[in-house]
Amino acid sequence: MTSPALAAVLWDMDGTLVDTEPYWIAAETPLVERFGGTWTHEQALGLVGLGLEDAARIFQDAGVRMAVHEIVDSLTDEVMNSLRTQGVPFRPGARELLASLKAAGVKTALVTMSLGRMAQTVVDLIDFEAFDVVIAGDDATRPKPFPDPYLQACALLGVDPADTVAIEDSPNGARSAVASGAVVVGVPHMVSLTGTGIHAEWATLADRTVDDVIGVHAAHTAQGASR
Repeated sequence: MTSPALAAVLWDMDGTLVDTEPYWIAAETPLVERFGGTWTHEQALGLVGLGLEDAARIFQDAGVRMAVHEIVDSLTDEVMNSLRTQGVPFRPGARELLASLKAAGVKTALVTMSLGRMAQTVVDLIDFEAFDVVIAGDDATRPKPFPDPYLQACALLGVDPADTVAIEDSPNGARSAVASGAVVVGVPHMVSLTGTGIHAEWATLADRTVDDVIGVHAAHTAQGASR
């Protein structure tokens, strides 16, 4: 039985629901090198969870002589090709937790900075109706780390952000979710979430249940009420 206080769970995609971050990083280095530049693993990690247009401007600063939309499309095409040829690698426990939330009647949203066409590719490969709402990078009024994507998802779901739990793996995404007013569970993958303001940190989603999500939300709500 779900708590009425938990209205929805909001999911990041890359690195949280699916492990596509290595696909993005693999696409970035050849792009920069094509224009005679160099691209380090540390630079790549700095882009995790960042809006694609903001990332494209960083690539321009690194010497990529392409328009912002061309960079975004090029990287997206490469990652989508990796998804087609190598498959969609779900993060441990993510698909199972998502399925259990849906079975319990909890609303869900996918909130990603990937383009809508890529988000839809991932959604289409899930063998159940996984999300009530999808907010992609080309839907957001402002990208993560601004709160807009999460606020837009909540508005479409008809829920108060304070009544939601967001699940994120990156600092930019975590800051976006925290700023929206959601209760945020961090599941760090490639980068640390220290200092992002998350309300709970789980090493993995494996074996996590609906009750665990409700418990995080209830604990934070109770903490806020006691202040």
